[in-house]
Amino acid sequence: MIGYFVPHKIYSKGYHCNPKEPLPFMSIASQKNSVNIYHMGLYAKKELYDWFVTAYSKQFSKKLDMGKSCIRFKKETDIPFEILEELVQKIAVKEWISIYELSIKK
Repeated sequence: MIGYFVPHKIYSKGYHCNPKEPLPFMSIASQKNSVNIYHMGLYAKKELYDWFVTAYSKQFSKKLDMGKSCIRFKKETDIPFEILEELVQKIAVKEWISIYELSIKK
C-alpha cells in the first residue's frame, strides 16, 4: 500500500493512535480483486464526500463501489483519474489538520 501522510515536521503531534506515526491522509492499495483508494477527507468532510459521489455519477454510469473513505475499482480502466486529481486538490494540508483535530476532540 502506498501511503501519503502529513510529516511530523508539519504536524508534530502525529497520528493520535500512535503519535510516532505521521498523520495519515490518503493511501492506494492493490488488493486481490480491486484497486482501492483511501482518502481520509472523504470520511471526515461530508461536503467532500457528497461532491465526489455527484462528480462520479455525472461522468460514469457504472455504480460507485465506496465505503466511508474507501473507493474500490474492479478494473484499472474504471479508475476516474480526472476526478481523483480534483479530489486531491480539494483539501489542503492545513485544512486536513484542522478537520482531524476537531474530529478527535469529539
